[in-house]
Order: sequence, then structure tokens, then C-alpha cells
Amino acid sequence: MKIKMYQIDAFTKTLFGGNPAAICHLPHWLDDQTLQNIAIENNLAETGYFVKKDDGYEIRWFMPYAEIDLCGHATLASAYVIFNYIDPKIKEISFYSKSGELKAILEDDGAITLDFPSNPPKPIAIPEQVYKAFKGTPISAMAGRDLTIVFQSEEDILNETPNLNLLKGLPYLCTIITAKGTSVDFVSRVFDANPEIPLEDPVTGSAHTSLVPFWAEQLKKTQLQAKQLSARKGELSCKLEGDRVFLSGYAVPYLIGEILI
Repeated sequence: MKIKMYQIDAFTKTLFGGNPAAICHLPHWLDDQTLQNIAIENNLAETGYFVKKDDGYEIRWFMPYAEIDLCGHATLASAYVIFNYIDPKIKEISFYSKSGELKAILEDDGAITLDFPSNPPKPIAIPEQVYKAFKGTPISAMAGRDLTIVFQSEEDILNETPNLNLLKGLPYLCTIITAKGTSVDFVSRVFDANPEIPLEDPVTGSAHTSLVPFWAEQLKKTQLQAKQLSARKGELSCKLEGDRVFLSGYAVPYLIGEILI
């Protein structure tokens, strides 16, 4: 069986920037172990799969070690593939996922806007492991699917070199560090301590479903510009409307090929 696969850099206008995702357009769903094996073979932060369903597409996302319930950059990359290679006549896509219905809208300038559920984090005490893992002094902590740690400044975020092994065992998918920005409204970095070798995620759309409602409340505004300060960098235009978060960004194709199953 031959499956078309695309590798797309998401949340960037520049090749080798943003967050790379492998995207597979499937004629039908394969068994879960095969989907996981493809993700392991790709060895990217996420491999996204979609299958045509009614007026939209079912979508799923796999990290190399597990399926997850929501992924922003692989959804943006999937929308880019559909808009550019599969159905270039359409301007809006409905994705059906484990996080409910998601939408992707193609803007006139080529940006893609994702319509995602808002996931406001709840304040918690700063875990003791955080003080040991990060060299800076955190201000506060919040939790949802991810752990979010607030720092004083953008410089604090840029200068962090955390010992991610000290975060293993915490009951969160990722650890987000964030602060008010200097040239944008807020900045962040996102780390995943769960793999055997912990890593930093380049640009994390799903993290912004928690960051946007938090910073909207802090800054008293509903339209925000965000930057993720990984080595590859990523930029997002964000908007909060009720219980939905809108994330806009660009994507760049890197690879188109076939995998053999």
C-alpha cells in the first residue's frame, strides 16, 4: 500500500522554521499500531492523519510514543495540504477530532486560521520539581493538560536551559514557560519531558489554547500576537472569542513523497 505523505513546516513563512509535521492523507483508517509505527519511523513531534468524512475530515495526531487529543501545528499542516494539494477550491475545512469539531479557514493572504476550543488553565502551587529544573525564578503556575509556568520577562524565557529529566513523572503532557513579550504580547517555550530523551517543541498550537485565555485576562485584550522562542521560532496571531481560540499562521512545504506499508 502506498500512502502520500507531506512534511510541512507550520507557523512560519520560512523553510526550516516553525514546527515540522508529517501529514498522511489516508483512504481509510489503518490500525492504531500501524499509525503509531509510522509516527515512530518519522520521528517528528507529530504525525497527522486525516480521512475524508461527509463534508470534512476526521483527523488524528500521533507523537512517536503516543496518540494525543489535540495538536495545533499538525492541524495547520493538514489544512495546508488540503487547501493546496487535495481540494484547492475550498476556503474552509471542518476537522472531526477527539477534541470535537475544529475548523481551518484559508485567509486571503495565505495564512490559515484554526478555530480551537479554549482551555483556560487553573492556578496551582508551583511544583517543587520546577524550582530544581529551571534556573530562573517562576512567578506562578497553572495546569490543565499541560503545566504552565509564568516568568518575569522575555529574557527569562530566552535564557532558560532546563534540566528536563527533573520534570519526568509530573502528570502533564508538556511544560510551558511564558512571559509578557517585548515586541509581541506574550512569548513562550514548550518542553516535553515524557520521551526517553526529553525535548523542546518548536511551535505548539495546542499550548496556545491555554496561553491565549490566560494572557487575554492578564492584558485585558482579546487579540494578541505571540511568539514561541525555540531555536526554529514560530509566530501566531491569536484571538479569544468566548470559549474558542483562533490561531493564525503560515506554512511552508518541505517534502512530498510516498511511504510503503
